[in-house]
Amino acid sequence: MGSETKIDLLMAVHSHQPDGNFEWVFAEAYEKSYLPFLGMLYQHPNIKASLHYSGCLLEWIIGKHPEFIKMLKEMVGRGQIEMLSGGYYEPILSLIPERDILGQIKLMNEKIESLTGYRPSGVWLTERVWEPTLIKPLVKAGIKFTIVDDWHFTYVSQKPDDLSGYYVTEDEGEKLFIFPGSERLRYTMPFRLPHETIDYMRQSRDKGLNSRICADDGEKYGIWPGTFKWVYEERWLENFMNALDAESGWLKTTTFSEYIKANGPTDRIYLTCASYREMMKWSGGYFKNFLIRYPESNSMQKKMLYVSGLVAKAKSKKAQEYLYKGQCNCAYWHGVFGGLYLNHLRSAVYSNLIKAEKELDKINHRDSNWLGVDTADLDCDSYDEVLVSNSKLELDFSPHNGGALFELDFKPLAINLTNTLMRRKEHYHEKALEKTGANAGTEKESEEGIVSIHDIDKGKYAALLADVSYDWYRKVSLLDHFLKEGTALKDFAASRFCEAGDFLNGEYKYRIEKTSRRDVGTKAVTLWMARDGNYSGTSDERYIVRVEKTINLKANSSAVEIDYKITNLDSKEFSPWFGVELNYSLKDPHLNRIGEVHDLKNININDQWYGVRIDFEFSRPTSMWYFPVETISESESGLERTYQELSLLFHWNFELAPKASWGVKIHKNIKIEE
Repeated sequence: MGSETKIDLLMAVHSHQPDGNFEWVFAEAYEKSYLPFLGMLYQHPNIKASLHYSGCLLEWIIGKHPEFIKMLKEMVGRGQIEMLSGGYYEPILSLIPERDILGQIKLMNEKIESLTGYRPSGVWLTERVWEPTLIKPLVKAGIKFTIVDDWHFTYVSQKPDDLSGYYVTEDEGEKLFIFPGSERLRYTMPFRLPHETIDYMRQSRDKGLNSRICADDGEKYGIWPGTFKWVYEERWLENFMNALDAESGWLKTTTFSEYIKANGPTDRIYLTCASYREMMKWSGGYFKNFLIRYPESNSMQKKMLYVSGLVAKAKSKKAQEYLYKGQCNCAYWHGVFGGLYLNHLRSAVYSNLIKAEKELDKINHRDSNWLGVDTADLDCDSYDEVLVSNSKLELDFSPHNGGALFELDFKPLAINLTNTLMRRKEHYHEKALEKTGANAGTEKESEEGIVSIHDIDKGKYAALLADVSYDWYRKVSLLDHFLKEGTALKDFAASRFCEAGDFLNGEYKYRIEKTSRRDVGTKAVTLWMARDGNYSGTSDERYIVRVEKTINLKANSSAVEIDYKITNLDSKEFSPWFGVELNYSLKDPHLNRIGEVHDLKNININDQWYGVRIDFEFSRPTSMWYFPVETISESESGLERTYQELSLLFHWNFELAPKASWGVKIHKNIKIEE
């Protein structure tokens, strides 16, 4: 083709830091990526790009670096930059209700317009998670276009190398334009020398294509491992932009809105649920599989939906703000980038949702004497959970799943003390172990570019996996164990199967009683749960045993009374070893190792990070096992060991004659550490 034939390069750069991330992470990302990237673009005014900054990040930049916003506004004003909208606090749109999709996009549009004077018509789709059900809410929010990956198109038999321009899709006649981002460009920019991108654009032009799109994270321009040196110190970005300027006779950079004005759609398309290729692998083919693979993610998401329903009825702007923050996507999933394994990001989600509920308590005039009980199928498994609340605590129980306490909210500090995570075998664990030996960690950067984080060799991290343990049950609280004879602390800590009963995940009957003593002004809620199950003892004989646990919570109290009663329903005597497991997302420096103590009548758990303390008292002396729970997870820089929670097991040995009962009372009081 002649030299007069041109092709458009559309670049979308997305930048985000999640609510709850550490201050130093924001600062480092700004200094190493966001600022130098925009600064280099500023020096090349003929190169156009479409930029997206999440609301979480924008708020930090506004507060810390207003000069950045001034430069951004100037570049928007001269037509160099197009701003992209999105959910303000960067939610996965398909995980939140339509009312919140509309609200978050509206908030983002207003913020962008107030800062830059530009009214966005395109939306950055968080993690490019696409579902056809998003078409109508996006259109209703005033959005004309969005960007996915060419990988989405492969599910409807489209070839990535043939994709160009934008495609029109619709739902019940509501039309939305979709641009396909190029995976190949995601991997050449900035990981290969600039000429590879230029050559690919020339080849695309010679094929008769009108455009190519690169849409990816801004953090890869300086924050991903090795990229700051490559992109800035070794001048990849400067060289790339110089190359774009040099080839501007046939290679034109443009924004998405400008391209739509100048060109009609390439074709009509109907895409199925999808995301980019790596995400499809991490999720098992569908993003919502994370909610099945990780019950902890499902608990967060369903809690968010529950709070969203309450906020919608109350119409509180402050509660809505906290809700939106609690919808920030990173803690809900896991891949190279997802933050489900990061305790502090999960904590931020719960903290915001608890703060939203506290705002609703104010609106509903719930005073210190308020006490609430609700039953709802919170996790959408067709079984009801029981939610017990007062002004200081919320306790959420799963009677059908071991009678477990899966959420314990301490409202004065807005923290979920049971923000815990199981230790799971991830696919990259096996890959790392397979690569042990002489070839571990031998990936090298060549003169032609650097390694993308998707290609980092995990073999050099195999040592982390030498003593890894995996849990076979969810690490929450009030978990009832009958231990096999000879079980050692190290076996229990490693989550080896030590069970002599069937109570841990069994179904408990339950009954709720609400009482009020007018003479002393005391209200209380009692939740009784019981299960008749089997105990195998020390031989092949099986015994029938009943476990009853009664939880008492008074109004305006941060103390919880837990009463256990174990009854021998059999005709023979036996001597069980019974334990109650509690897991807390706290880090007591005195208990940050594996250990045991005996003959305890009381103990204090002190967390210096959150500033919370839990005092325990027991009606019978108890033995206690304790150990930290750590996970091995993948991150941008490789595999890392991450502290998740403190695990405690209080346990007793006793004899039970036929039809006899044994009991213990546990008094737990939660307070702010002074």
